[in-house]
Amino acid sequence: MQHFQNMFPSEDGGHEARFELLELLETVLTGMDELKDPSRLTLGLESEISSDYYQNIIDAAVLPEKGLGTKKSVEELLKLLEGHRFLNRQYVANATPLPNNASIAGNLLMVLLNGNNLWDVDGTAAAKTEVQITSMLSDIVGYDRQKSAGFTTWGGQGAVFQSLRLAIANACPEANQKGTPNHLYAFCSELSHFSLYKSMEASGIGTDHLIRVKANRDHSMDLFDLREKMTAVIENGGLPIYVLATLGTTDTFGIDDLAGIKQVTEEIEAAYGLPRIYIHADTAMGGMYSFFNGYDFAENPLRLEDDVLETLSRYKSHFQHLKLADSLVFDFHKLGQTPYTTSLFLVKNREDFKAVDLDPDETPYVGNRGFGSYHTSYTLECSRMGSSIPIYASLLAFGIQGYQQILANYIRVNLAFRKKLTAAFPYAAVTNEAAPVTTFRFYPRNVRYHDEISGNITEEEVREVNRHNETIAEALGRFRNQTYFGSTKKQRYVYPSDSQSPVPLYVQKFYSVSPYTTVDAVDGYIDFLKAHVVPADAITG
Repeated sequence: MQHFQNMFPSEDGGHEARFELLELLETVLTGMDELKDPSRLTLGLESEISSDYYQNIIDAAVLPEKGLGTKKSVEELLKLLEGHRFLNRQYVANATPLPNNASIAGNLLMVLLNGNNLWDVDGTAAAKTEVQITSMLSDIVGYDRQKSAGFTTWGGQGAVFQSLRLAIANACPEANQKGTPNHLYAFCSELSHFSLYKSMEASGIGTDHLIRVKANRDHSMDLFDLREKMTAVIENGGLPIYVLATLGTTDTFGIDDLAGIKQVTEEIEAAYGLPRIYIHADTAMGGMYSFFNGYDFAENPLRLEDDVLETLSRYKSHFQHLKLADSLVFDFHKLGQTPYTTSLFLVKNREDFKAVDLDPDETPYVGNRGFGSYHTSYTLECSRMGSSIPIYASLLAFGIQGYQQILANYIRVNLAFRKKLTAAFPYAAVTNEAAPVTTFRFYPRNVRYHDEISGNITEEEVREVNRHNETIAEALGRFRNQTYFGSTKKQRYVYPSDSQSPVPLYVQKFYSVSPYTTVDAVDGYIDFLKAHVVPADAITG
């Protein structure tokens, strides 16, 4: 057994075992650093993905009869680096961040402790940090830390599903025992993330009972349409139980009017004598900007530029109302710069968890023991990773001001990109408000974005521009090892003059989520577009 013991961290804190582990980490870091090139997105050479690529992997996979040992295994792991994207300044496709060093160290500590955060006896450190970050972030959004509660989960999707569970239990207390009634309905913007769609499937309510609400020109939910559709559901015998308010849509960073949604639901509840309609704020993308809720915009201690300050002030006008939501989420593995998966589901009233908690008799090996006082048996997970530790490490490392600075830089870079984009390409239109993401649409001839959103255009004309942008996205994608721009085929819906159905708009995306993406780098992004997308006669400047 001595041989196998040497493959594990030491039991007694011996320096030899520690040195072996550090040597393995050094091998990984050195192997990765040797493949880095700041001018390229990929580590080493990019692999060609042929039609039989994964079939060849299936055929070649061999489990060794005799183990390779730790050193040889790590050497084999280094082969995985070749062709993998690295999140440097060349990645501007999505909100996928470069994790900061403190969070990486926190992640390592989480792995070394290997605590199960189901129960504080098994996961003391993670339980403690989970309570700490829940308190810290409750203060940020305006929840009462003495009444709120939270737990880490599997991303924004996990938070949406957990919140829908709470909504069902709130509206129908017997649903957990007798099953979900067939007259429940949920509402979201037509631009909301697909996580609610998946949750409607998984919860048994069904996707036919998901009502999509029209979006305004600024990509926020149309409150008039929300009220109309809620009323129609009620008058047809349905029960509205849940509204998903998105504060930072995935593609355009559209921000729903949470205060307005709350007013609509309260008026509907009063008019029809309904139980509370649960509101979950999907802040997976935008939640970090609540760190500006306490910022002094008059004093402006960080000396932010006027245009950056104006954008952040607009955000504050929305994010200061987060306390109205029954729950929300912080996806730190997006704009929080931490590793996957580090999400905190935060609930305004911890009493809500009682409706979905297990009876202690159902968890005889933890819940009814005579020791331990932190039993998260209300989560869907049983074994639960301690991802609160890397979140905690990141919060300590940056603090409120540190996050304000890095978040402001995302806005600064995008404002600079927008100016240079429209100056360089007269046939391009920026299609969203100032945000850490810029969506933009190229036109074969004249810009017709205003006609598209006003309905003064035919369906075929919209689809022609869509095809043009799809071609551009394919062209950019072929050079994604140099610079990786994003794209989407549903930036918003428009209603052409000759169509009875909405038509989606295809756009390109510029998402800056790296500390190395600065204003100085913007010219390089514009040069990349000039080189790979637009004909020479459509370029100026």
